[in-house]
Amino acid sequence: MTSTTPSESAIGGLTLEQKAGLTSGADFWTTKAVPGVPSIMLTDGPHGVRKQRAGSDHLGIADSVPATCFPPAVALGSSFDVALLERVGVALGEEARSEGVGVLLGPGINIKRSPLCGRNFEYLSEDPLVSGVLASALVRGLQSQGVGASLKHFAANNQETDRMRVSADIDERPLREIYLRGFQRVVENEQPWTVMCSYNKLNGVFTSQNPWLLNTVLRDEWGFTGLVVSDWGAVSDRVAALAAGLDLEMPSSNGKTDAQIVAAVQAGGLAESVVDTAASRVAQLVAKVVAGAGASDAPYDAEAHHALAREAAAASIVLLKNESDLLPVSVDTSVAIIGELARTPRYQGAGSSLINPTRLDNALAEIRGLTGREIPFAAGYGNDGVASEAQLQEAAAVASAADVALLFLGVPAEQESEGFDREDIELPAAQLQVLDAVLAANPRTVVILSNGGVVRLSGFVDRVPAIVEGWLLGQAGGGAVADVLYGVTNPSGRLAETIPVRLQDSPAFLDFGGEHGHARYGEGIFVGYRWYDARDIAVSFPFGHGLSYTTFAYSQASAAVDADGATVRVRVTNTGSRAGADVVQVYVGLPGSQVSRAQRALVGFAKVALAAGDSQDVEVRIDREDLAYWETRVGNWIVESGEYEFSVGASSRDIRASVTAQVEGDAVVIPLSLESSIGEMIAHPVAGPIIMQSLAGEETGGLLSDPSMFKMMESFPIGRLASFPGMPVDEQQVAQLIAMSNAQHG
Repeated sequence: MTSTTPSESAIGGLTLEQKAGLTSGADFWTTKAVPGVPSIMLTDGPHGVRKQRAGSDHLGIADSVPATCFPPAVALGSSFDVALLERVGVALGEEARSEGVGVLLGPGINIKRSPLCGRNFEYLSEDPLVSGVLASALVRGLQSQGVGASLKHFAANNQETDRMRVSADIDERPLREIYLRGFQRVVENEQPWTVMCSYNKLNGVFTSQNPWLLNTVLRDEWGFTGLVVSDWGAVSDRVAALAAGLDLEMPSSNGKTDAQIVAAVQAGGLAESVVDTAASRVAQLVAKVVAGAGASDAPYDAEAHHALAREAAAASIVLLKNESDLLPVSVDTSVAIIGELARTPRYQGAGSSLINPTRLDNALAEIRGLTGREIPFAAGYGNDGVASEAQLQEAAAVASAADVALLFLGVPAEQESEGFDREDIELPAAQLQVLDAVLAANPRTVVILSNGGVVRLSGFVDRVPAIVEGWLLGQAGGGAVADVLYGVTNPSGRLAETIPVRLQDSPAFLDFGGEHGHARYGEGIFVGYRWYDARDIAVSFPFGHGLSYTTFAYSQASAAVDADGATVRVRVTNTGSRAGADVVQVYVGLPGSQVSRAQRALVGFAKVALAAGDSQDVEVRIDREDLAYWETRVGNWIVESGEYEFSVGASSRDIRASVTAQVEGDAVVIPLSLESSIGEMIAHPVAGPIIMQSLAGEETGGLLSDPSMFKMMESFPIGRLASFPGMPVDEQQVAQLIAMSNAQHG
C-alpha cells in the first residue's frame, strides 16, 4: 500500500480551480485558503518585520506595525559574525511569529557588483562566501522559530535600473562562481522554506519562468525541497512560470492568472500534474507554518531586541582610519557634534524593507547621555541637503571651541532606494563644504558616515585623521555609534565590500545598467576585490579592512589538506592593552593555474575575541568545493591539482602569513570530437598514446620532434589535419578513435 504525504492528502480532493487558486495569493500578503489548507501570511523583511496594518497594500510603506529595526544587511555583512547573525535571525523569528507571520521575505544575498546599485543596503557583500555564510546564519536562526525564510532575489538582481525587464547576461563561470554560489550554500546547508525569484531576466529568460534556474539548478542539482515564490509582480507569463517551477505567484491577480492555468490544463497545454506539484508545495509550506505557530500570540521582549540591535550595530561599525589614536574619545575630552544626521539619523534604506521601529536612538542624545554633559551641537546642513552660510559659520565656531569635532556625514535617503540606482558615489556637495569648514577650524576631526552603499572618500581621506564607517545601523545605531566613539565597545567590523578611489575604477563601470534591455557582465569572475587585485588598482580601503583600538599579531600559520578540503590554523595574539575582536581571513590562490583565477579569493573566516595579552589558536575549515572552479567544458565543479597558497590576513591586502599545500585535483576528461585540437587529443588518457604513436612517424615530418612545429600545430583541429595528404590516419579512423575514447571515459 502506497502512503501519501499530508500535502498530497490536502490537495487530493480539490478541484482544478482550487488547486490553481492555491498557487497565487489571496491579496497582497496572504495565500488563499482551501479545504484542508488554511491561509498564511508572508511579509517583508529582511532586517525587521514589516507587517502592514489591516487594509494596507504593498505601497503603504509607512503604515506597518512597530517592529525592531535591526541593522540592514549592509551593516550586518561587515560584522563577519556568524553567531551574532544567527541571534538576529532568532529575534526576527520571534517577532514574526508573535505577529502571525509565517514567512519573512529575506535575507537578500545578491552580489554587490557595482557600488551604484540602489539596493546594496539590503545585500551583504561583494563576496559570495561572506554572503552565503552569513545568510545561512540568518536563515538558521529565523527558521529555528518556526518561521520560514525567503532567500532572495534569485538570481542576478544586481541593479535596479529597468529591474522588471532587464536581462542580466552572464557567462557560465561567473554565474556559477559569483552570482549563484551564495544561494547554493544557503540552500544546501539550511533548506530555506522558500526561495524568491527576482524580477529580471537571466540570459534572456525571466527568472520567474526559467526552468534551468528553478528546476535544473535549484531543485535537481542543489536538492531544494521548498517552495519558489515570485517577487511581487515578477510573473510575466503565469502558465510558463508554473511549468518552469514557480509555485506561488504574489500578490493576487484577482483570479485572472488562476483562470489562465485552468484554461491551459483544459486545452491540453499544461499537465494537471504540474498544478498538483505546485499546489502540494504550497500545502507543505502551510503545514510548516502552522506547525511553527504554536506561540504566535506570545509577545517578544522589545527591550531585549533593542539591546541586541545595538550590539549588532556596534559590531558592524568599521573603523577605517585612526591616526594618532584620536579615537576612542575620553568622556573628559571637550567635543563638538556637527551634522544633522547626528540628530536625525538615517538608519535604514527606502522601499519595501522600510521598518516602523519600536523606538529610535540618535547619536547626539546618546553621546550626551554617555558623557553626562550638554555637548555643543551644530546642524551644519539641513535635511534638504543645503548648507547656508550661517550654518557653515556655526559649524566652524563650535568645532574651533572643542578639542575634537565629531562630524556626521552621509547619503540622503532620496538617493538610495529600491527601484532606482545611484548616479554617483559622492557625498552631497553641501556636506563637503561643511567638512572643509570644520577641518579648517579644527583638524582633530572625526568623520562618522551614514550610507547604504560606499561613498568616495579619496577627496578628503588624507586630510581627516579618523573615519568611522557607520553604514545604516537600524534603530539602535545612535547608541552603537556612541559606544564605539567612546570605547565602550571596541570596533571589530570589517569591510564586506571594497571602497574604490573612484567610481571609474570599479569592475562594472562600463557595463552597469546596460542598454536596450541587456546588462552585460563583462568583468566575468573579477568582481569586487578580485578585480582590484588582478589589475593592481589602488583602493581607498580594501575588502576585509577594519581597525581596532587594540592590535593583533599572527603566528604559527599552517595548512593541512585532506580529502574533504583543508584546515588552516594560526595563532592570534592580542598585542594591545584592550580587549577586542579580530576577523581572521583566509584567502587562497593557485599560481600557474590553467584557468583564469583571482589572485586571492576568500575561502574562510573566523571572528575571535581576545582579552589584552591573550592568544588563541584559530582554526578555519575550508570545504573542498570552495577550492573548485566551474569547468565549462564538463559542466561541473573541478578542483585543480597544484600547490595552493593559503594566505591569512586582516584584509585582502593585509596578508600576515602564507603557507602552501599540495592539493590533489579532480580528473578532467573532455569529450572529444573532430574539432578537438591535437593538444587535447594528446592529453586524453585513451586517445593520447595512440595519437602520439601515429604522429611520431616519418610520414608526419617529425611533427612531435620539432618543438616549434608542434607548438604551432597543437591547437589545430584533429579532424581537419586528418584530411591533409600524407597523414597516417584518415578522418574515419579518427572518428572511430574518438568514439572509443569517449565511450571509455564518458
